[in-house]
Order: sequence, then C-alpha cells, then structure tokens
Amino acid sequence: MAFAGILKDAEVAAALEACKSAGSFDHTKFFKSCGLAGKSSDDVKKAFGIIDQDQSDFIEEEELKLFLQNFSASARALNDAETKAFLKAGDSDGDGKIGVDEFAAMVKA
Repeated sequence: MAFAGILKDAEVAAALEACKSAGSFDHTKFFKSCGLAGKSSDDVKKAFGIIDQDQSDFIEEEELKLFLQNFSASARALNDAETKAFLKAGDSDGDGKIGVDEFAAMVKA
C-alpha cells in the first residue's frame, strides 16, 4: 500500500467503503475517516507526494479524478462533479490545481 507507515489499512478501507457509491465522496469526511486529518504536517506532505503522480508539485484535475485509487487500486474514479468540487475546495489561489500548502490546509480543515 502506498500509504503504509502513514495510514492504517483498516481506516483506509473504511473510508473507501463510505464513498464507494458514485456521488458520495466528501473530501472532509474522507480525510477524517482515513486518519490523514490527524497526521503531522510531514505525513500530509508525504501523502501529497503520493497523490501528485506526475511529481509536478501540484495535484491537477486528472490526478484528483483518480484520487481514491492512490489508496486502493480497486477503488473507483471520482465522477466529474466530485472532481470539480474537490478541486474547488482545495484550489484557494484559483490557478486550477492544488499545491502542497493548499492540500495541507484542506486536509486539516
């Protein structure tokens, strides 16, 4: 698991189960239930690095669409509405992508 040493498998599994239906993803609930919201700044930055698949120092819309698959390869992709809402929630400077500080603020919110 990509998040081994950062998150507990059981918490990740429960968080994924809670949003397995299309349209049910809520980033705030997910970050809390998987345990990421309670982690240190360093752990949140490590998580950002895993989710930032192209290592551009930003999480773009396509990476957000596949967000859940970072936690489990069998997880579903987010639908367009979920992806756009997730991006809007995290993109505080309006550049169309989420930087590490924006991600950390969103996780800890």
